[in-house]
Amino acid sequence: MDEQLTSDERRGAGGTSGGVPTFLLGVGMAAAGAFLLTSRVVVHTGGYRFWGFSGFGISLIPLLLGVGMLFFDGRSLVGKLLTFIGVVIIFAGILMNMDMYFQQTSLFATLMMLILLVGGVGLVLRAIRPMR
Repeated sequence: MDEQLTSDERRGAGGTSGGVPTFLLGVGMAAAGAFLLTSRVVVHTGGYRFWGFSGFGISLIPLLLGVGMLFFDGRSLVGKLLTFIGVVIIFAGILMNMDMYFQQTSLFATLMMLILLVGGVGLVLRAIRPMR
């Protein structure tokens, strides 16, 4: 256990000697680019519609039935399934009714955000690529 590691065994991310700093720089760049890009997005939601009608109330039925069945019998597989399906329907309805808008931004700022994002991803991929 007290053996000295050879230079081949001390390699960093992706098996390259300089892989760890490149990886960390890439993660930092990608995170900064993703943060700056997503901070310019505005999310707005309208009315909850289900086949053209206000359907939020009807989407609660499977959830409420499932929760009621779980209160009656905590091991009920049908209750767990209905609860899960109800939660999925509600989240799907919320996501389907969202509108996302990219705020007005200069071309330079947009390019910097995108370059940080894709450049960081490129550096991460380069750092974890196996050494040839």
